[in-house]
Amino acid sequence: MENITSPIDVHILPFFIKTGNTLIIFGTVYFFFIYLFGMLVNIIIIAVICLDLHLHTPMYLFLWNLSVVDISYTTVTIPKLLYILLSGNNSVSFTQCFIQMYFMLIADSAEAIVLILMAYDRYVAICHPLHYHRILSKKICILLIIAIWIGGNVNSSLMTSSVLRIIFCSSVTIHQFFCDAKALINKSCGGTEMYYIVMYEVYLVFGLCPVMCNLMSYVQIFKVIQNIKSKDSRSKVFSTCSSHLIVLALFYGSSGSVYMTPPSDRYDLLEQILTMFYTTVVPMLNPLVYSLRNKEIRNSLRRLVS
Repeated sequence: MENITSPIDVHILPFFIKTGNTLIIFGTVYFFFIYLFGMLVNIIIIAVICLDLHLHTPMYLFLWNLSVVDISYTTVTIPKLLYILLSGNNSVSFTQCFIQMYFMLIADSAEAIVLILMAYDRYVAICHPLHYHRILSKKICILLIIAIWIGGNVNSSLMTSSVLRIIFCSSVTIHQFFCDAKALINKSCGGTEMYYIVMYEVYLVFGLCPVMCNLMSYVQIFKVIQNIKSKDSRSKVFSTCSSHLIVLALFYGSSGSVYMTPPSDRYDLLEQILTMFYTTVVPMLNPLVYSLRNKEIRNSLRRLVS
């Protein structure tokens, strides 16, 4: 058996490569437009927030970071996938594989932290409005943004280093769109003990804890909303949270489905479809949810255009 640090290749084999040229062409066109559209809408969100001084608030600072994360998701995965589809060469060196995995894990971890901060922002704005600017001051927000990316890098480093300890017997063929840790583990010959220890710790810190934090924030928010007597005021307050709730549902619904899919060849196709939605479609939908449901974003865009 050879260690993973040996020059063994990884072969990335999405389901539509095995089905013929028609689906390969369709997949190429689909991923190209998904990438182009996702980049465009996220760059627009970033530009609007940067250029409009009215949007220089904690809420939109976190939204700015969410758009950066969404761009990272698609940029890490789709260009390499397009190269595989267009060239027919699905071989990836382990160095390239682990670089892709590392940055994918950073984006995944960073999004979990950003969504917690966005929930906390709504909690402070609704439950403690008089102390909003004191609690989420400029200095605090900068420290929180730094924490997002430090946390993402630490988590990614731990996960990637644990996968580096795994032993493979030969070149590996994974039925996935990118170098996914879960797909690689299923093809290993041994040495997975450290990976599973790190994985359970990561699921606790970046999975269960964020879910509980988001849940507790919204429990407090809904308590405050219930005490508001005016129906219009309740609707207005709730509308400020609706975009974030939709994004939460998209992120945890899709990522949870991917990670809870049993590691079996029977579920390869299902896991690939769920992963495709999680890593390419959701990053495109996030800015659409905020731009379509957020009046301030729409008004700022109109002002900039005009």
